[in-house]
Amino acid sequence: MTAPGRHGSPGARRAVLLVLPAVVPVVVVVGAALTSAVLLSLGLTPLVGRPELSLDAWRGAELGTSIRLSLAIAAGATAVAAVVGLGLALAVTATVRRSRLLGTLGALTIPVPHLVGAAAMGLLLADAGFLPRLLGVAPEDWPALVGGRWWIAVGAEYAWKESAFIALVVAGVLSSRVASYTETAALLGAGRWARFRHVTLPLAAPALGASAAVSFVYTLGSYEVAALLGRPSPEPLPVLAVRLFTSIDLAARPQAAAVAVTTSALGLVAVLLALRSLRRLAGEQ
Repeated sequence: MTAPGRHGSPGARRAVLLVLPAVVPVVVVVGAALTSAVLLSLGLTPLVGRPELSLDAWRGAELGTSIRLSLAIAAGATAVAAVVGLGLALAVTATVRRSRLLGTLGALTIPVPHLVGAAAMGLLLADAGFLPRLLGVAPEDWPALVGGRWWIAVGAEYAWKESAFIALVVAGVLSSRVASYTETAALLGAGRWARFRHVTLPLAAPALGASAAVSFVYTLGSYEVAALLGRPSPEPLPVLAVRLFTSIDLAARPQAAAVAVTTSALGLVAVLLALRSLRRLAGEQ
């Protein structure tokens, strides 16, 4: 006897049929684009010259430094966004009126485009920006937050924007379940820290992990913020791909394709790891 909702059951087949209209176009478009990029990066569909299998594009694209830099930016910004987003979600689900107002103000950042956020962060944190003027610090004494060595402004913009997204997802989960569970735990004698550790955090973990994974993959492949607020060199993967793709040298196109394929592969690995972690977390719960 087949359990309801299992693979092969009428419910599962109906669910697959419902998602096919959305999944098939995505698979066709993304699959065709990745196949074309892989063939171009391997020299099998060159813009000039004869097709010839080669790994020269992968060797000459300076991938190592860009991969480390992109992973560092995405991991740092996602970690900060997850902590801030979780705190904001806890504030939103609290019963204090001021906390709800804080949640509303935080959610207002979601419709702001990243390009607008990057421009605002640059005007705020640059050596001649609003913050050093407000604090009375001379431009030569202000640290290089924009275009500096540590990519502070880039990480701050991603963390600011993505924390609101994470807070919205986590708050949606906590608002419907956390109150009754914490009240029960409180009646059983659990303290504030024990309620947070054994009730609130396990309830929020799946939504927090899923939204953090989405934030990580988006930051890994995002171009505009790093291009506007980052250093000219070294370049994160999206900035490197765009520069190579828009170069007047047609021989750089295979290198741009190699960078794009690498970025997609890293994003896919991140998603698979996140799904595996979420599945294990669901099994433990």
